[in-house]
Amino acid sequence: MKKLCLLLLTLILVACGTDRHHFEIDGRLTNLNQGEFYVYSPDGGIEGLDTIKVEGGRFSYEIPCERECLLVVVFPNFSEQPVFAQPGKSIDIKGDASHLKELEITGSDDNELMTKFRHAIANASPPEIEKHVGLFVSDHAESPVGPYLVSKYLLRKPQPDYKQAYRLLLSLQSHQPRNAYLNRLLVQTKPLTEASFGTLPAFTATDVNGKHVSSASLSSAPVAVVYTWATWSYESIELQQRLNDRANSADGKPQVLGICLDADRKECLKGLENRGIDWAIVCDERLFESPLVRKLGLTAVPDNLLLQHGRVVARGLSTDDLMNRLEKMH
Repeated sequence: MKKLCLLLLTLILVACGTDRHHFEIDGRLTNLNQGEFYVYSPDGGIEGLDTIKVEGGRFSYEIPCERECLLVVVFPNFSEQPVFAQPGKSIDIKGDASHLKELEITGSDDNELMTKFRHAIANASPPEIEKHVGLFVSDHAESPVGPYLVSKYLLRKPQPDYKQAYRLLLSLQSHQPRNAYLNRLLVQTKPLTEASFGTLPAFTATDVNGKHVSSASLSSAPVAVVYTWATWSYESIELQQRLNDRANSADGKPQVLGICLDADRKECLKGLENRGIDWAIVCDERLFESPLVRKLGLTAVPDNLLLQHGRVVARGLSTDDLMNRLEKMH
């Protein structure tokens, strides 16, 4: 009898949620009957780029999960939603597909904290948002939401605040020493606190056509641009196209290197078809774990470096700002 009761209890627990070795997302969206989302993990929670299919406005996604990790869901409009995965947890995502910034995520403390933060900054200015980030880090030092907020609002803004970001990340590390995403951000950000500008770091790489690429060709050019892009980021594709338009029309072409952060080189090559890109594109299929991305201190898609005679004179510019700076340099 005891064995039967134990078996029934086990079946009930399994029916009510995922087991302790998996993480699950269940979602329901209005105004979207069918579609597909991309999902990736900047800290190795999953390998490469995965997809989440929507049918009848509903979707589900489950992964093996033995440790906490960060998942980033990329929606059809190329906006992103962080999801904080934990072993044995199941979360619910509900909302209107035409108002993705207002999604409600429930089922775990960290995801509910992220939802509350988004609501709190809904009408805030950039300086106010940065204050909110600092307060969040102070009040929730053990939450993995903190490193994501520092990355998004301090490192991925047009003029990154590396020193403030590094200070906040350090304060988080003492509470989260095993957070892989936090540790990667620290490694990337530390050299930028003192040397975000100056001589381009030396590097060698191989582009998608098997050709050798190095820092030497960029450093020898009067003007050069290094940028990141991905087939799933509309903003980065727009940046790439505007660089191409300028290269085809300007008298003095900048030397350009593109770094594709797709997880599959085939997707990268497909994204280049019929676009007329004639500069080197590197895609090592390692997303933000790419040694080249780390060495150059690139932290987002899109991101960029602007060089003049081999020296980094600007980084993290908006597309409009980058185009304006290039116009003035020729």
